[in-house]
Amino acid sequence: MELNHSFPREVKYVQEKNIPLVIVGGTVEYHGAHCSYGCDTLVAEGLVNLVAKEKELMIAPTIAYSPSSYAVGGRKSGTVHVPERAFEDYVYYVFKSLLYSGYRNIYVVIHHQFEQEHEMPMTLCYRTAAKRATMEYLEETLGEGWWGSESYSNYYEEMEGDNDPFSWIKVIPTMSTAVQNATGYDHAGKYETSILMSLYPDSVDLSRLGDIKHWFTEAAKDASTKIGDEMVAKSVEYLKQAIK
Repeated sequence: MELNHSFPREVKYVQEKNIPLVIVGGTVEYHGAHCSYGCDTLVAEGLVNLVAKEKELMIAPTIAYSPSSYAVGGRKSGTVHVPERAFEDYVYYVFKSLLYSGYRNIYVVIHHQFEQEHEMPMTLCYRTAAKRATMEYLEETLGEGWWGSESYSNYYEEMEGDNDPFSWIKVIPTMSTAVQNATGYDHAGKYETSILMSLYPDSVDLSRLGDIKHWFTEAAKDASTKIGDEMVAKSVEYLKQAIK
């Protein structure tokens, strides 16, 4: 299911069944001469779409513009960078709206800057915004002092697992550390080029590698759909377990 194509009946069904609502956290970022600007977005979207073939999900619209940073290419590289504070406020309002709408099982799936699951600026924006939105939603709906009230004396017994409001919004990588270690992970090199090639072959053109020389793209000459297919398979298995 896609939220953009859904009606209130489908939304009610998803919320009552606690079906995951999945948002791809994407970027528009320079990936050398041979990979498209939507690489990070496309990898996450492609994997989520494959998971949706095996598991019931509602896919929300992708958030494509984000804190990509100019670390890889400068301002003229084509990268679109949204400052972190502005972005955090933006997704905070998105999350707050989703909570008020009744969603309680929200996932943000990110491929950008998630080496070894390190928390880089974009991921931190999502996670901070999620906690801000949740805390304020609880205070606005339950009142100030809600947690310390006697009616919540059983908080630790009742608010565990799926009942924990601070797990209503989860931010996860497309590839866990274990998957990255098993396959490989880089930026526009052998591995990222391979996984993009597997998911969206028209978004990779290895014949353009010679257009611009970069140290981080040199290994892309060894990219292949075989490597990409393995990365996709392991990533999908991980995501099927992570998205509950």
